Amino acid sequence: MKINQVEELVGITKKNIRFYEDQGLVKPGRDPQNGYREYDLTDVAALRRVKLLRQLGFPCEQIRLMQEGKISFDDGMRQRMSELEQRGRDLEQIKAVCAMMSDEVDDLESLDASEYIEKMQQLEKGGVQLMNVRMSDVNKRKTGAVIAAVVMIALLVTLVIGIIWANTVDPAPAVIIVFCVVLFGAMIVGIAIALRQRLKELASGELDEANKY
Repeated sequence: MKINQVEELVGITKKNIRFYEDQGLVKPGRDPQNGYREYDLTDVAALRRVKLLRQLGFPCEQIRLMQEGKISFDDGMRQRMSELEQRGRDLEQIKAVCAMMSDEVDDLESLDASEYIEKMQQLEKGGVQLMNVRMSDVNKRKTGAVIAAVVMIALLVTLVIGIIWANTVDPAPAVIIVFCVVLFGAMIVGIAIALRQRLKELASGELDEANKY
């Protein structure tokens, strides 16, 4: 079946589906005639399981480990319950700060944010999780993009240096050297621009759609 049918059956968007494919959580076959993705009922069932686990707050990596049998289903559930228990305790402390602000502050303009920021920092130092855990997916993708770009840029810089060094040993026509340096330089700039754009996409919430299940 096609992705539009899967979208309707599972109740998640095509963007969700492609995101989960990119994460390795579903691996549809390919039509040998045209190379297009071909989904079957096994893929639909897998996506429904992924959708449920994401709604329960499981990160993609943990779902993948469970799929691969590296973490048992029972262990995965127990770990998530433990995280939720900790999160519940964290939320109770955050709730206490909200109650304190409600009692002590009359309106937004009179709110002395620095005082409460300090309280929140103290909670964070005590182990309270204040950051949205879903951002872990974004941070992992940022790290991957940066590493890939750095490796490619380092490789191209090495090639440029190698060309310049080789030219000092055995001079080549200047036009060839200039062409190679300009070409590799343009590639480095292109990679840097692509990385910047990728980080902007991630920062602007590219994965928000995938978190809507």
